[in-house]
Amino acid sequence: MLTWNRIQTLLLDMDGTLLDLHFDNHFWLEHVPLRYAERHGLAPDEAKARLYPRFRAMEGTMQWYCVNYWTEQLDLDIAELKREIRELIAIHPHVTDFLDLARAHGKEIVLVTNAHHMALELKLQETALGGHFDRQICSHDFGRPKEDRRFWDWLKDRVPYREDAALLIDDSLPVLRSARDYGIEHLRAVKRPDTRGPERDTGEFEAIDGFDELIRSLGSEGCRSG
Repeated sequence: MLTWNRIQTLLLDMDGTLLDLHFDNHFWLEHVPLRYAERHGLAPDEAKARLYPRFRAMEGTMQWYCVNYWTEQLDLDIAELKREIRELIAIHPHVTDFLDLARAHGKEIVLVTNAHHMALELKLQETALGGHFDRQICSHDFGRPKEDRRFWDWLKDRVPYREDAALLIDDSLPVLRSARDYGIEHLRAVKRPDTRGPERDTGEFEAIDGFDELIRSLGSEGCRSG
């Protein structure tokens, strides 16, 4: 159980953590291959066979998250394609209630995302989550993703926090391992980033089923400390 009285700063991932990863999974696994097939006169399955290996090869790199990179590589307007299915962008249940409660408890709330600025802007427009954060940090401003240990040095220059008083919640195991190696003490994975997908194996990390359990634990911690 989290010891909330020791946690001052919340470092929160966006896609798969605060937001349902179904949008991104559908976008890359279905929507982009469909539009790619249409442009190149391919069957959808053939487009997937061509694209999936290219996607996997770039995972964990800055290019993987870059709208401009994929626009150039695929000759598709990736920003416009995201807007085509913007109705699929959704907040995970209980997220806003948790953020409000965390603010009421005096926690610093920082969005820390690898999402490209264009995708970040679109998702914040659709969800109205922007006002819930004290800071918004995008790794594209540094040029290295959260998977890179050097990102955490850069972050600390912008958000002074103590590693032993910070909680990172992220659905990416490589990101959690990078943060752990840097020294961030409190870490939580996400069991079901995509609400329409199966639970994930979160390896060596404790994981949350949903933000309702964080609401209960933070509320009970407040009662005990009060």
